[in-house]
Amino acid sequence: MAGFRSLARQVRDPRNDLALRRYSLRKCLERFAPYGHRATWDHLCSRAGFDPEDRSPDPARLVAALDELEAARAVWLAYEAQFAERRRREKHDGLRSPGSVDDWHRLTWGGFGVAWCDDPRVHPEGALADVLRRLIAALEREPRDVCPVCTRSDLTWKPDPDAGPTCRTCGIVVPRPVLTPAALQRVRQSAILVPLSA
Repeated sequence: MAGFRSLARQVRDPRNDLALRRYSLRKCLERFAPYGHRATWDHLCSRAGFDPEDRSPDPARLVAALDELEAARAVWLAYEAQFAERRRREKHDGLRSPGSVDDWHRLTWGGFGVAWCDDPRVHPEGALADVLRRLIAALEREPRDVCPVCTRSDLTWKPDPDAGPTCRTCGIVVPRPVLTPAALQRVRQSAILVPLSA
């Protein structure tokens, strides 16, 4: 089973046919897809300027999409390395019980779905690396009442109990540790008040 870097080399290799290059880019998303597979694919296609269903996109556009994905992956891998080092130090100092950020991080190890988007067509517009930097910065500071990516307070609670608070503006499921208890309570209350048929 090929790893991310091997697949990235296949995308870049002009000797490979276009179908393999496109397929390899899609396979990269099995290793790293911050918004989830479908939403990350839609995001990369729209940013690189080709249709998600295009079976023979311009090779330069495929490489542009890969470049964006690799930049975001570098941001995430650096965060994971810092996280692992911090946890190692904490364990050495006797802090064995992880906090809420650590619980969230354990579920997102590898970067898949760190900024999950339920609707594949609704995702942040900025570069993936910038979105991840904003998310990481939010995880490292005190909780706030707004989405860490777009800084809007237009949050809703999806009916799925596992989904949690979702930003109506940029579409991400907001990690609970970045929101204040008051913001979480407000979002939960608004979900209770909205009829299921709405």
